[in-house]
Amino acid sequence: MRSLSSSRQIRAVRAGRQRAASAGMVISALRRSDRDPTVRVAVVAGRSVGDAVRRNRAKRRLRAAARQARLPDATDLVIDARRAALTLPFDALQRDVERLSARASRRALRPAEPGRADGSPGAVAALREIHP
Repeated sequence: MRSLSSSRQIRAVRAGRQRAASAGMVISALRRSDRDPTVRVAVVAGRSVGDAVRRNRAKRRLRAAARQARLPDATDLVIDARRAALTLPFDALQRDVERLSARASRRALRPAEPGRADGSPGAVAALREIHP
């Protein structure tokens, strides 16, 4: 597991809009097409999590959970901490990281339909239904 090193990389993962959420975190995933199977992870905690001490504690807990979790290969993940990440039991955090990263990366594999980048039907599909 390596770190996503720049805000540009983090924005690219978030722009993919493949997310999964739980009480303690939101995980965004972007599947890479290169041959490098390494998982790259960034853990982010905003001010809503608490003061600097609480934000850093939440990030440390989530990084540790990500290191111990089985993560999908060739994927970039951004883990956004929520306030509950401070109080959830560690094994629950680890299970959530595994479950949510798998869900978000599966969504990233689905082929996008014409109309929207995230694969949702959008206006093109709606027009097809009205005017076949």
